Amino acid sequence: MKQSFSREQRTTIIYGVLSLVLLLVVLQLWLLTATMHAFLGGDTAVVWPALAASLVCFFLNLGLLRYVYGFEQAQS
Repeated sequence: MKQSFSREQRTTIIYGVLSLVLLLVVLQLWLLTATMHAFLGGDTAVVWPALAASLVCFFLNLGLLRYVYGFEQAQS
């Protein structure tokens, strides 16, 4: 039997997910800035690891988005 959350509980869950998304986006912006600074300074070794970390952040955000869509459909 599926548990039905109250409106306040759903709002709290969505705010938590949005907080994680915001944290990941800020991390990606910092990563882009640091990578560009290093790349323009001549350090090309950081490009591929930064790309991998950015892709991890992207897929985490994508997973959180899918969770929110599934969460909203289950509550309807």
